[in-house]
Amino acid sequence: MATTKLQTTSFDIKRSVCNAFLINEEANQLLLRNLLPAAWHAGPPTGKGRSIAAIAAHMHNVRLMWLAAADKSAKLPAKLNGENVSAEEVAESLTKSAAAIGKLIGKGLTDPAGRVPNFKPDVVSFAGYLIAHDAHHRGQISMLARQLGHAVPSKPSFGLWEWGTLAKGGGIS
Repeated sequence: MATTKLQTTSFDIKRSVCNAFLINEEANQLLLRNLLPAAWHAGPPTGKGRSIAAIAAHMHNVRLMWLAAADKSAKLPAKLNGENVSAEEVAESLTKSAAAIGKLIGKGLTDPAGRVPNFKPDVVSFAGYLIAHDAHHRGQISMLARQLGHAVPSKPSFGLWEWGTLAKGGGIS
């Protein structure tokens, strides 16, 4: 009986954690590309809460908060004002803050204790926290767009969960 030897490659957890955060960012960008402009600055139907622009700006600004807490000497991208920011400005800023956070995650993954300064317990939890934070706000944005009568089309909306496609940089537009 012949046996077939499976080809294996070693799994690189450090690369995988960094890639997970970058895939998360691709989901953010996919959502932003598919929002209808009419929904961007519209207030919530209840009159309470943030606009989509303000939620998206908040996502970037929270990243800046963590970057400042973890590296006092870091040169940070500009903070955003959610009241007057454009979707293009948010997309560009999220790209910049994602790159900076990616470097911080990479640094934490090379730290012998797996630490990110001023965050507990460790770098993998930090990446998980940031992904969860972004996903929460992607859900808010999608729901608010729908409530405003400007729902994200179903193909891109479902594509937010297609991490295999997003990982290839081929977000569904």
